[in-house]
Amino acid sequence: GHMTPLGKLMDHVWLAKRMGRATDVDLGKAHEDGILSQQDWADIVHTCRGCSWAPKCDEWLSRLDKAPCAPATCLNRARFEELRRRGRVV
Repeated sequence: GHMTPLGKLMDHVWLAKRMGRATDVDLGKAHEDGILSQQDWADIVHTCRGCSWAPKCDEWLSRLDKAPCAPATCLNRARFEELRRRGRVV
């Protein structure tokens, strides 16, 4: 089978964390609060890895510190929105 090198996976782990930070979602805290399960986190990273826009995502994140929400091109956008909404409630 074809194995994707782990380095690539880490790129997406970082991209997802940065997108979370940019959109005011603390993924680590969400996980501690039980809002984000290990499976949810794995899904976010997996979705990110399958996103063809991901290379541009890095540029987008570099250009701005904060964003009202993830860009429409982000496949995890709805998930980040949901986490932010629930994070505010906690």
